[in-house]
Amino acid sequence: MSGFEARVSLVSALASQASSVSQRLLADLATETVKYVFPKRFDSGNLEEALMAVPDLETVNFRVLSRTDKYEIREVEPYFVAETTMPGKGGFDFYGASKSFNVLAEYLFGKNTMTEKMEMTTPVVTRRTQSEGEKMEMTTPVITKRGGDQAHWRMSFVMPSKYGANLPSPKDPSVRIQEVPRKIVAVVSFSGYVTDEEVERMERELRHALKRDRKYRVKNGASVEVAQYNPPFTLPFTRRNEVSLEVEIKQDD
Repeated sequence: MSGFEARVSLVSALASQASSVSQRLLADLATETVKYVFPKRFDSGNLEEALMAVPDLETVNFRVLSRTDKYEIREVEPYFVAETTMPGKGGFDFYGASKSFNVLAEYLFGKNTMTEKMEMTTPVVTRRTQSEGEKMEMTTPVITKRGGDQAHWRMSFVMPSKYGANLPSPKDPSVRIQEVPRKIVAVVSFSGYVTDEEVERMERELRHALKRDRKYRVKNGASVEVAQYNPPFTLPFTRRNEVSLEVEIKQDD
């Protein structure tokens, strides 16, 4: 084979390989796109919930124990999260949320000790903290948590269940892996965009409604969690957001 023929053969081989890679990338892109174009829905109790849709991604497993016109009681299965503390005084300001989301996304997509690219899950949970040194008992995907009067928030990504406890360690020291134990939570759903003011309003309404529940009460020290299921480009009226509080069964006096 002449030098010219060898070069032609090499170019042809590279072109063929590039075409194969491109086809795989397109196939992967199509697969991921379908998860958003053809989303899934939860059981709806009203018209607003009927319009809400979530991406067809892995999510936290739970069992509905009871449902009222105001909220739903769920038993949530254990899971693992990657979490980071958010900058800023607000849980849902653009700067703090974007920076924390990017830090966690980098871990998920390969910035870890195994250079492992993991699949996205839903939702992203934001949790308000009681104190900086509190041992966390979290329940849902991306969590932002605020620390008492210190205004600390934490955001968490739910980890794919196939890893169990064998998750790769983060390279970024600001990212921590936590196990979320089984728990019972009261949940209220709403559409639109999430703001600190909206979360505070929903939390007040949920706490007020739970005072009339005959079986469950808010667990002492429970802090609010906010789950956001949709990517930013989702239309507001089709977005699914949830505010939840951990509850416990009332004890007979």
